[in-house]
Amino acid sequence: MSSYIVKGGQSLEGRVKISGSKNAALGVIAAAMAVDGPSIIENLPEVIDIHLLLGICQELGAKVEYLDNGTVKIDPRTVNTSTALLESVKKLRGSYYLLGAFLGRFSEVCMYLPGGCNLGKRPIDLHIKGFESLGADFQMTEDEIISLKADKLQGASIFLDQVSVGATINIMLAAVHIPGTTVIDNAAREPHIVDVANFLNTMGADIRGAGTDVIRIRGKSVLPANRTYAIIPDQIEAGTYMMMAPLTGGDILVENIIPTHMEPLTAKLLEMGAQVEEGGDFIRTYLPKGTQLKASSFKTMPYPGFPTDLQPQAVTLLCVAEGSGRVIESIYENRFQYIDNLRLMGANIITSGKLAVIQGGAPLYGTPVDARDLRAGAAMVMAGLVAEGETQVLNIYPIERGYENFIAKLQALGADIHAEGPTAVRPAW
Repeated sequence: MSSYIVKGGQSLEGRVKISGSKNAALGVIAAAMAVDGPSIIENLPEVIDIHLLLGICQELGAKVEYLDNGTVKIDPRTVNTSTALLESVKKLRGSYYLLGAFLGRFSEVCMYLPGGCNLGKRPIDLHIKGFESLGADFQMTEDEIISLKADKLQGASIFLDQVSVGATINIMLAAVHIPGTTVIDNAAREPHIVDVANFLNTMGADIRGAGTDVIRIRGKSVLPANRTYAIIPDQIEAGTYMMMAPLTGGDILVENIIPTHMEPLTAKLLEMGAQVEEGGDFIRTYLPKGTQLKASSFKTMPYPGFPTDLQPQAVTLLCVAEGSGRVIESIYENRFQYIDNLRLMGANIITSGKLAVIQGGAPLYGTPVDARDLRAGAAMVMAGLVAEGETQVLNIYPIERGYENFIAKLQALGADIHAEGPTAVRPAW
């Protein structure tokens, strides 16, 4: 079994360049399958999830050409099927964006229910509600095969009962090809939704309002594409490194980011006593010498609130803060499953439903722990950075689904970390 071995006690210092956004890239790759010509996508992160989705696109008939580092050319014109009954579809959540892409392009789609991290109930009922409003008929078999088919698709007004990033993107992907105007009310506002909309507009679509809670899409019969587009930086990767500096008493300059995307975290770090300095495309975080982090309260919320994907890292940060911190997880029901691992390391954490109370200051001790999911895995590595002795992080596959060159970037900052066993195979850019 592959694992990371982390020895605690080092202050992390230096510069780290943030990769392209995994979440945005998944949506943009699916969007590239919805248009009517080739597109070149730059700044793709070299992580497992991207490799999987590009492989699915190839298996469905698209021409995928790997160019320079982090750049691919996708030509979907050779795709002549809307059926994606591939085992790889079950391995990542982002494969469900092909539902919207193919429904809008072919008026039908058939694929397995997607997979991804086990974070509790992650239904796609809002996606289906949107597709049905556009005119599609929905069926799902006992072996979790989803089928959508429409005799005629038409733009519609769709109100999402709750904010959903996935449903917002999926409806948008379908609507770009559908006659008439589609309006999504109570739409999610995350940066990667804006990125997917910007990509589609670059390729010829007419989408307005992305980044607000009302998005309007005027459908077009042809999206000519044949353009180049660069993915935005990854706000979750950036936030992970931003927290590592005050966690370890270090000083890290996080480069190639959009500082406004980081405001929910920046506000919390300042509240806890860390120093944050912003530039045009960078943020520097550090803990002043002789100071101690102070506990704070976090509640995960849809953007522009504090992101659920930074919650495990925030809990780890609170473990070394002075006082009692509180975290409310309002998005996913199983997002606290990693806390048993922190308790094994000596953390003083009590959980009750959606609430975790962290009494900071208890020393952490190295021990074998699991990467229960992508972000929890990063949190285990963070705990290992400040634990006494050696921490072995097992089952590192989820981490490598979303963090590009994680070991190399940490080593460049001064972390004592290495991998044992084979790590993931990535595209040979």
